[in-house]
Amino acid sequence: MRGSWLMLAVVLVSMVCSTSCARGESGGRAPASSSTAGGAPTATGALAIVPDIAARRAQLVRKPLTVDLGSLPDSERKALDHLVAAAKVIDEVFLLQAWRDNPAFAERVAALTGPLAAPAQDYYRIMGGPWDRLKAYEPFLGTAKRPAGVGFYPEDLSQDELERWIKTHPGDQPALTSSFSVVEREGRKLVAKPYSEVYKPLLDRAAAALRAAAAATDNASLKRFAELRASAFASNDYFDSDMAWMDLDSAIEVVIGPYETYEDSLMGYKAAFEAFICVTQPTDSERLAVFKKWLPFLESHLPIPDEHKNTTRGGESPIRVADLVFSAGDARKGVQTLAFNLPNDERVREAKGSKKVLLKNMMLAKYEAILMPIASRVLPVKPNLQVDFESYFHFILFHELSHGLGPGRITVKGRQTEARLELKELYPAIEEAKADVLSVFALGRLAAEEVVPVSVVRALPWSYVAGLFRAARFGTTEAHGLGVVIQANYLLDKGAIVIDKDGRFAPELATPKAFSGALKALATELLMIEAEGSYVKAQALVKRYGKVRPEMAKLLAHLESVPVDVDPVFEADGE
Repeated sequence: MRGSWLMLAVVLVSMVCSTSCARGESGGRAPASSSTAGGAPTATGALAIVPDIAARRAQLVRKPLTVDLGSLPDSERKALDHLVAAAKVIDEVFLLQAWRDNPAFAERVAALTGPLAAPAQDYYRIMGGPWDRLKAYEPFLGTAKRPAGVGFYPEDLSQDELERWIKTHPGDQPALTSSFSVVEREGRKLVAKPYSEVYKPLLDRAAAALRAAAAATDNASLKRFAELRASAFASNDYFDSDMAWMDLDSAIEVVIGPYETYEDSLMGYKAAFEAFICVTQPTDSERLAVFKKWLPFLESHLPIPDEHKNTTRGGESPIRVADLVFSAGDARKGVQTLAFNLPNDERVREAKGSKKVLLKNMMLAKYEAILMPIASRVLPVKPNLQVDFESYFHFILFHELSHGLGPGRITVKGRQTEARLELKELYPAIEEAKADVLSVFALGRLAAEEVVPVSVVRALPWSYVAGLFRAARFGTTEAHGLGVVIQANYLLDKGAIVIDKDGRFAPELATPKAFSGALKALATELLMIEAEGSYVKAQALVKRYGKVRPEMAKLLAHLESVPVDVDPVFEADGE
């Protein structure tokens, strides 16, 4: 794998040169060797490696993810190969978004020698840069700090400066806050450049691979999506292809494009490129399809005033269970995704809802390698302790379903906006915490309606508490990590989680409604922060509950021998 990574470094260097030349001097990027603003590493000088790099690399256990492709006809296998080729290009785009100087820095990483070189090079591949995503983005190669705006903004740009510019130049706001633009300086001005221009050489290659997939497949819906998404890479308008993705009915499930905004630590506006190439599991998908018709029921029972409930979203909300064939970009770096709920465009959600895809082979890998060992170390030692895959599976499913519940488009001081824009960089953590809490809340409601098996809900509190520790290990600079730390501290303060004499955590189930009542109260608080678009309340919640407390830190220290996450190995990696 390191061999292919070193080849990628050379490709990236040549790509960046062609991008800068194509764009000319106006808004062009400074050479990597001069990129010192914001403390980014320079391309010259010694490259320090943290002494514990081997231990850090060992936190991520290599796991081959197997997929049965036996039922795919030749046409779909050919289409699958082209889709994987497109995904590999998307990985190159993401590396530029993660840091504009990644191409030049990759050459220095490739040249490392000595006993620490191999784990450092592998960790750089996993993290997509020289900063440790599991340790508050501290550098493991070099000593410079990660720019909050990574590759999306000038490295010396602050949140205050951008907001001041928008206030005095309101006509620039749509372009500067667009999810699909890069902000750059032109003299004293801030300007937005569309992804279609900034990453054109790479996106042209990805589009060509998508069109080849469209030509190969016999599935009309896959052909339409691939062609529309290829066109979107040039137009920078993803609406039509997102609508087509909602209608995708194929043995191949594919996500490819800019979606999540977690990478943007400055404003939380910019979408990172990612790809998931999957093969669907129709039996499991059919089994879960019944849940989508209950989404309006769940929305109507959210613990917030009716005026804040979102009754305008579309109701299609397909649910897919799939095995992951290949992932790339934002989906492959750092912590691996178990499931996703897309698209994020509120216009698509209002018209068609959103699609939830659960990656079953990834879920099984994490359940076996991580969740069960964690449960044995953090939960009380009880012979009747219930943690099982079904409760874990349903929790992840309803976490994704819950992303489609609650406020989306909102009104703040008379203007139409979205919760994500108002909560800025705190939105991902608030939204992830909301989805966790609503997952437990929703499963309880549906168990009462006899839609969900009682056995799932009986085991759920234990799986949920163990899951808090699994995600807390990602660190509070990561959205899921911060979200679960907020949950754990809130529930401890409310007596919904108790600590036994051995320091282990357990849900408080002895007192009626102690656990469920506190979860409901937290759900209300999180939903109302989004409904009001209150950045001030989000800041207050993070300040009060967003730090790992000693009781949790003590148990986390006992998990050092348990992998933090998996490093997936796909057949398409060519190993």
